[in-house]
Amino acid sequence: MPPRKPSDTDLIRSFGSPSESSAEAYALVHAHLRRIAGAALRRGGPPTLQPTALVNEAWLKLRGEFAGMRDRQHFLALAALAMRQILADHARARRARRRDARHVSVNVSLPERGSDAANRSDALDLIALDEALTKLADLKERHARVVELRFLCSLTIQETADVLGVSHATVESDWTMAQAWLRAELAERG
Repeated sequence: MPPRKPSDTDLIRSFGSPSESSAEAYALVHAHLRRIAGAALRRGGPPTLQPTALVNEAWLKLRGEFAGMRDRQHFLALAALAMRQILADHARARRARRRDARHVSVNVSLPERGSDAANRSDALDLIALDEALTKLADLKERHARVVELRFLCSLTIQETADVLGVSHATVESDWTMAQAWLRAELAERG
């Protein structure tokens, strides 16, 4: 009987310690991070930040976490949070460098797959979004995770439900309420 192929979870966990599957694990983790980085930057991340740089920074944030990863869903949730923090940090640094306090903007709504997010006009400040998501997480942790996964990782409602271990209907409800809450919160800041 041929040896079983390691699951994504086994590969992600094994990445914390060298093994014969390290190359495969690296390729898997890198591919997941590139997909998330590409989605996040298409939403209007800092123009000076390239997907590879975002992946490298996320890698550094996550490197001590691999052995403790429960599964692929846990990995995606942590990667989304890491990239959100990195994007906000880059926006803060860019704002600090530019004394005119111009805002780094991102698209607040989730574009349909295949649409051109860059042509959308409903943009907001990335720093304000990060602060609002932090506040939302204090109030409703799962709602904030739904936004991170849907917005940053471009996961579908079902994929988000799978990651969070809740139903499709729960994610739909959380997504609707989180969007409404964020619009109101960001309007107050605007």
